Amino acid sequence: MEHSDFMTHKNGRQRKAAGVALSSESMTDMDRVEMSSPDPELEEEAEGLIRGSDSEDRRHRVRPAGVRGELGNVLLLLFLYVLQGIPLGLAGSIPLILQSKSVSYKDQAFFSFVFWPFSLKLLWAPLVDALYFSRFGRRKSWLVPTQYLLGLFMLYLSVTVNSLLQSEGGPKVVTLTAVFFMLAFLAATQDIAVDGWALTMLSRENVGYASTCNSVGQTAGYFLGNVLFLALESAAFCNKYLRSEPQDTGIVTLSDFLFFWGIVFLVSTTLVAIMKKENEQGKGKKKVQEETQGVMATYKLLFNIIKMPTVFTFCALLLTAKMGFSAADAVTGLKLVEAGVPKEQLALLAVPMVPLQILLPVIISKYTAGPRPLDVFYKAFPFRLLIGLGYALLVWLTPSLKQDGGFPVYYYGIVLISYALHQVTLYSMYVACMAFHAKVSDPLIGGTYMTLLNTVTNLGGNWPSTVALWMVDPLTSKECQGAAGQSCGSPEEAGLCVKEGGACVTTLDGYYVESVVCVVIGLAWWLWLGKKMRRLQEQSPAAWRCRSNH
Repeated sequence: MEHSDFMTHKNGRQRKAAGVALSSESMTDMDRVEMSSPDPELEEEAEGLIRGSDSEDRRHRVRPAGVRGELGNVLLLLFLYVLQGIPLGLAGSIPLILQSKSVSYKDQAFFSFVFWPFSLKLLWAPLVDALYFSRFGRRKSWLVPTQYLLGLFMLYLSVTVNSLLQSEGGPKVVTLTAVFFMLAFLAATQDIAVDGWALTMLSRENVGYASTCNSVGQTAGYFLGNVLFLALESAAFCNKYLRSEPQDTGIVTLSDFLFFWGIVFLVSTTLVAIMKKENEQGKGKKKVQEETQGVMATYKLLFNIIKMPTVFTFCALLLTAKMGFSAADAVTGLKLVEAGVPKEQLALLAVPMVPLQILLPVIISKYTAGPRPLDVFYKAFPFRLLIGLGYALLVWLTPSLKQDGGFPVYYYGIVLISYALHQVTLYSMYVACMAFHAKVSDPLIGGTYMTLLNTVTNLGGNWPSTVALWMVDPLTSKECQGAAGQSCGSPEEAGLCVKEGGACVTTLDGYYVESVVCVVIGLAWWLWLGKKMRRLQEQSPAAWRCRSNH
């Protein structure tokens, strides 16, 4: 999803909203398998999977005892999703660590490409679905190698990460980006395999638990890799809350953390490879059949969906809708760290948000359940833009609120309230989009269709964030004070200024320029294209049907 919370800088993490049953891109990769089956009973089940955001709750109420027989499978799924969240959480913590080492915003923009693979996994999902060793298992053919590689990459990083972050010329951002990009790519591939396996691992009546495992597991993994890691890595936090005698370092270092999880990945993957058989037939349980759709057929289908005028228009709108939020979502957290807010405190403020993130989709889905879910999207839009300006004001006030011992409690209260309001608008837009995707997706190809729309939604959040980070430095104005005739236009000029006994002082921070420009762009989008988006709801269902299927 378009989770762009400034607390933990997770702008690229595609996490599922806990309350939206089977409505996110994870589920859609896995039900592509079902959708391609001609069995009418399966088709009915498939339609059920994408119908409404209360489908999971309904399943829970109807068969409360059915899951007990499959508790082992449910726990295994949960564990696999937790593993997936770890590298994503770690990737989300690196920008905050880089910021505390004063890297440029161009470097931050470069690192933000790490968050793209989860948005782009549709490009290789058909290959993961279609190519496998049948003797080893359709899903294990991908799950086992990707998890081994994740473990090995983590072990490699545990040895090299300190030298990458603490090299003489500053952190080696290109190498860090390459390695973490691979971690995110492997985690996204593991996600496709686990989503597909969930359909056959669980019996038909319990398949609804797959999305719960996904959202709970990935959130827990992200929390471990991000919030818990940043807290335990911080010497200040450990000395204040967890130690009687202060020390210079935190309880764990980044290399310790990577080494521990690398070993966990290798050991657990070996156990899954040896002990867990795929396609076990439970006694008397109806298992969902799997049919492999040809790779080329899937790509052709995606192309046919995109070619449809209504879908093409909708995708263009989804790709541009989040331009107005990019400065607030991608840069605010880094600016707060730059202003002296401890990164672990920012990460910890995400904890009280968890109940809100669980409740919001449940509440909002009541309003998006009707025939016009995008009205909620449209109404929340200007409020989210205003919160972006509020964030800029917060960053501006931050240095003046700093005290000797850090920041006062009321400051964190203000940050928490701003963050909570941001979440309300973000989830309103997200749930409305998901509801609309489920509403218009052609039931015959619902999986592929919804995955495509969710992919475009995620990409629409990724590229503006990268551009926003990229533009902070060029938009920032600095002047050289204390040395006549010098300027600070480039790093070389800044070096000369310091050499001549001057200092480079920021006269206008590019973040504020960007915040205003983003809000202007956002308002223009809302007034002009927002209405166009609302009008798409008036299109007949036939306008969304993929003709090649009928």
